[in-house]
Amino acid sequence: MRMRGVLVWLALLAQPTLAGDGNLRPLDTGVVAGRWAAVGRIDLGSKGFCSGTLIAPDVVLTAAHCLYDKATGEPYRPSDLTFLAGWRHGRAEASRAGAMILPHPDYRPGLDEGSEAQMNQTGNDLGLIKLAQPILLPSITPAPTGSFPRGGDRVEIVSYARDRSEAASMQDACSVLGTEGRVAVLDCPVDFGASGAPVFRDTAYGSEVVSVISAKAEMNGKPIAIAVPVEGVLTDLMAQLDRAWRAAAPGARMISGVRSGMGTGGAKFLKVDDAP
Repeated sequence: MRMRGVLVWLALLAQPTLAGDGNLRPLDTGVVAGRWAAVGRIDLGSKGFCSGTLIAPDVVLTAAHCLYDKATGEPYRPSDLTFLAGWRHGRAEASRAGAMILPHPDYRPGLDEGSEAQMNQTGNDLGLIKLAQPILLPSITPAPTGSFPRGGDRVEIVSYARDRSEAASMQDACSVLGTEGRVAVLDCPVDFGASGAPVFRDTAYGSEVVSVISAKAEMNGKPIAIAVPVEGVLTDLMAQLDRAWRAAAPGARMISGVRSGMGTGGAKFLKVDDAP
């Protein structure tokens, strides 16, 4: 399936709510939630939240647009971000402030809605948060990441959202409909708030994160989700984050890893050609 060959309405998920089914069920018991303790809520100061995944003791994976203030288009101060690992009913397995952020260097906020440039950068909607202190607890194991998703793969989405912000929920009846470039299309409906949520694929060795939820969309009148695969990008992002962290003076590590000249504003909507 090619993205340009279907009608897609694509909206970045910067505010919390997740609608639709995909066999949505809460992970509100300790036994069930424990398996997904690496998934947490990212509080964006007082301006909402996204979802994220601990992929190293001190690194959280999320969507790049979660790292920007929607109202101003400016990157958040890392210290304004708080990762609440395994957040459930008012308690986190671990809580850590951000110390550095790194959006994909080619991600640009503020592009015109519906523009070709906005569509083409969807595959860059990945970002990392360096935590001020690592999470070193036996109950929280960083999630492994996997290879590029393929059409027909069965996947699971774990996320937080409005009206269910106090415990993560899972959609485990999802499939990859197809891919185009660095974008994967899933048949699970999502809405505002699933931003940064991990998409897991089960393997013989356990679950692995293969992509991150970026946007909602429509195809043939049915809601779908847009996800950004991590393979081919995450290794470089991790290396960039490590270099930036090592280069920063100890007193100046509350910095953003973004390039200059990235503009302001927040990308919201994108239309794709209605061609067969």
